[in-house]
Amino acid sequence: MRRGTERGRLPRVVVMGGGTGLSVMLRGLKQKPLHLTAIVTVGDDGGSSGILRTELQMPPPGDIRNVLIALADAEPLLSKVLQYRFPAGTGLAGHTLGNLLLAAMTEITGDFVRSVKEVSKVLAVRGQVLPAADRAIVLRAELEDGRVIVGESNIPKAGGRIRRVWIDPPEARPLDEALEAIRRADAIVIGPGSLYTSIVPTLLVPGISRAVAEASAVKIFVCNVMTQPGETDGYAASHHVEAIVRHAGERLFDCVIVNNGEIPADVLRQYAEQGAAPVLPDEDNLIAAGCRVVADKLFRISTYLRHDAVRLSEHIVRLTDDFLASKR
Repeated sequence: MRRGTERGRLPRVVVMGGGTGLSVMLRGLKQKPLHLTAIVTVGDDGGSSGILRTELQMPPPGDIRNVLIALADAEPLLSKVLQYRFPAGTGLAGHTLGNLLLAAMTEITGDFVRSVKEVSKVLAVRGQVLPAADRAIVLRAELEDGRVIVGESNIPKAGGRIRRVWIDPPEARPLDEALEAIRRADAIVIGPGSLYTSIVPTLLVPGISRAVAEASAVKIFVCNVMTQPGETDGYAASHHVEAIVRHAGERLFDCVIVNNGEIPADVLRQYAEQGAAPVLPDEDNLIAAGCRVVADKLFRISTYLRHDAVRLSEHIVRLTDDFLASKR
């Protein structure tokens, strides 16, 4: 029995956001004795997801697909097949097989949420995967120069600093299951991921940020290792937290996990060519904002710099255990 939980119950951990960072983290968390729920953004409008969203009038499947595969207890070859992107073919070029599977299941079941649940069964997903809203959302951003940019895929390309973002339609609502998972959580983990195009849009779905603020769980923000050109140029860790609080209208976080490892110079040069730089782990400012700070070397390097899923998941489990122990 884990500390602080009822007999036989695993700690309940809710993760929120989207993008590659979330999927990487979940690959580590699924190896831990946790009950996981992933609440995933539905604002993508580019590539295969954008085409399916427009042509089939369905929520974009890309971020959901990545999370399903990250949490799947399926054979590695099956996961590879679902991530396969067709390089050519009229109507097929650019689509991943996993996106097409979710689109087909949505057509068969008549409901995107149900299709995600059915695919979860096929892949033996460890945990629960839920869209952040009951429909696709459109993301809009106002830049500091007054321009308004429409569409998640267009915002980072606009070449300006973001003042605020919001979502349409205003009648978008979270799933009851998502709100219930947040209410019952022992830990809520937000990030890593694109600040303005993955994390904030999830929290802007009406009712989500309020549910997080009212939950009795320990609330953890996992900060990105690198800035993202067109979104967080020049941002330190505290700027990420401030942007979330400004949009959510709530102080959400008890803990912030930041990278303080030294990134090799050759890797820094590669990222600098793309306009990215390390996110400064400004611990003093985070502490002044009322957050406990966990700082560690949190990256690994393969083709790209990614979060170290194993080390990150160990920190999340430790923070969850500390919280549960405090409730005994």
